[in-house]
Amino acid sequence: MFPRKYSYPGKSVIRMDPDCAICHAPANMACECEAKGLDVAVKQAEDRMMRSIYTEIRSWVRGHAQDYILEYFRLLTDQRKTAHAAHMDRITAHAYHYYHAPPHPTQVAEAQASLKRGIDEDWQASVQRYPEVLEYFFGLVELTLPAEDEPAVKEPPLGSLSNLRKVNRRNSNNPPGSAGTVVPPGYRGDPGQMHQEPPPMPMPRADRRTPGPGMRRPPNFGAPPPMPGGYNYPPPPPPY
Repeated sequence: MFPRKYSYPGKSVIRMDPDCAICHAPANMACECEAKGLDVAVKQAEDRMMRSIYTEIRSWVRGHAQDYILEYFRLLTDQRKTAHAAHMDRITAHAYHYYHAPPHPTQVAEAQASLKRGIDEDWQASVQRYPEVLEYFFGLVELTLPAEDEPAVKEPPLGSLSNLRKVNRRNSNNPPGSAGTVVPPGYRGDPGQMHQEPPPMPMPRADRRTPGPGMRRPPNFGAPPPMPGGYNYPPPPPPY
């Protein structure tokens, strides 16, 4: 009589999400404390690191926009003054031709008032162009992000990540059963041939990031317990 072979189910991979680092609520509560805290930290870091850059950009754009508007206004007023001078020459020539006298003071006052209204209109038209001019000069500013494969991005010189990677690499190179080795809790296949269960695939990078407000994670209740006959359960007795 040949012994019966029993199949052993594979190891169940249980994902254990940590509790909230702020309010200590369970992960399945999907609170927004960490997301809101991250937003505050980002704003604070941005204010510390980018304030001087923003100030420099704003000053540069403001100066160039003012220079453009003033030059634009100067060109309009030059045309306006040229037209006013030509108008004064005409009324002066007309007065001397017909009346042998200078123009009437009323005509001169009306011409001066017309010139003043024209200059006010030119200045108003110039100032109204500020939004367009500011957007143009802001558009000339270039901010370049580093490439994802640059060493400063992949391996920030902060110390923690590189040290942890060295420890994990050293533990993975140790022989089974030695100090610092984590023995896998489950095996699969024939009990006579103990094949170690391969490690679970790492989580995608997007899943490891703190979700923003409104991005709720679904509740995670873990995997169901293994069926009888698996690891830590005795096999059923053979039939008689």
